[in-house]
Amino acid sequence: MKVFRKRNQALMTDLYQLTMAAGYFKYKRNTKAVFELFVRDLCPRRSYLVVAGIEQALDYLETLSFSQDEIEFLKKLPLFKHVKSDFFKYLKDFRFTGDVYGIPEGTPIFSNEPILQVVAPIIEAQIVETFLLSIINFETMIATKASRMFTSAKGKGVIDFGSRRAQGPEAGVLAARASFIGGCIGTSNVYAGKEYNIPIYGTIAHSWIMSFEDEMESFEKYNEIFPENTILLIDTYDTVKCTKKLKKFKGKIKGVRIDSGDIEIESRKVRKILDSYGMEEVKIVASSDLNEYVIDKFSQKKAPIDFYGVGTELVTSPDAPSIGGVYKLVEIIENGEKKYKLKLSSGKSTLPGKKQIFRKEENGIFKEDVLGLMGEEKEFKNYTPLLQKFMENGKIIRSESNLNLMRDRTIENLSNLEYKYKDVNKCVDYPVKLSENLKKLREKVSKKYGK
Repeated sequence: MKVFRKRNQALMTDLYQLTMAAGYFKYKRNTKAVFELFVRDLCPRRSYLVVAGIEQALDYLETLSFSQDEIEFLKKLPLFKHVKSDFFKYLKDFRFTGDVYGIPEGTPIFSNEPILQVVAPIIEAQIVETFLLSIINFETMIATKASRMFTSAKGKGVIDFGSRRAQGPEAGVLAARASFIGGCIGTSNVYAGKEYNIPIYGTIAHSWIMSFEDEMESFEKYNEIFPENTILLIDTYDTVKCTKKLKKFKGKIKGVRIDSGDIEIESRKVRKILDSYGMEEVKIVASSDLNEYVIDKFSQKKAPIDFYGVGTELVTSPDAPSIGGVYKLVEIIENGEKKYKLKLSSGKSTLPGKKQIFRKEENGIFKEDVLGLMGEEKEFKNYTPLLQKFMENGKIIRSESNLNLMRDRTIENLSNLEYKYKDVNKCVDYPVKLSENLKKLREKVSKKYGK
């Protein structure tokens, strides 16, 4: 599943994209534009972002069309009553025909670096803005959050348990995808498991245990059905007392889950009891309002926890619930003439021109990025250009669909990032410089528009 295709997506946009499209159709339909999607300033608690959502963005662009029903709806809006019929005929045959450059999913990026670059007729590039921002902003936010938990876990597995707390069922599925890219080992979301081939995990709920008069009976019945995959939830009544009764399950269960109380202390007591029974192979799963900060403390104290089931904090990222991505016009071509564009608004300025990100690596460590102009590759021979061409003339030419490769990419890239940028308790600025050519272009265009 690349995008939810159970309904049309053309109207999943802001109204002004379509009103501007009508204007572009009348006055600028032959204008070609370059838009870039980027984040001006990282969240106060983030030193980097992990790119995710490119696959959904590409699939949306390749399949986007307007149904007759959608067009009739627009026609009936009072706002469109003066719009001529030829615009609606255009929408009937609409297809995205542009080129798209992007950062591979699982790559860390920093302030003002383009995640996605759309080169297309301006009317097409404008119509797709809202959807692209929505999908990239959300999945990048979740992948980044997951990567922080991955770092804090110090090699222990992190599992997405967040679907029930996501901002809707579709968000839960996309969060499962993004969290896997960010470093989680799997998800509890079965739909995501089917569509994305993500490993799925689950235990049992307190309701199952409470439906029986005896706690041990509930465990026995469950173990009968799932003899090779039983993970027992041991904190319904009393975690320690329950654990002391588990000797009868020696060799029969894979793990136990603690979902309440002082998990660090409880995990030590549980581990000691299980080990005394010769059940060293039984794993301990911790859940209950975990985040990267709590997991980091558990890791520092060397709590005997093998897996972390993370829910609300992962799929809503409450400490940084939005990454603030924007989508800005940086260049147009009219009548064969290239014109560079930028904003000079206070606090919302932009950089002109179609760009490339050049990353320098020394001895397996990222040292700096240079934000330059596309075509400056010769100036940065010892740097790696990050933006790659994913779509040409409206068709995908590079697939981003293997989530295992994306997850591996995240983990490898994180290993190349100095720990000071990954420390969840600090925020450190990674060096991102502007090339001399970009600086000169910015100065030139700024003077043209008044500064």
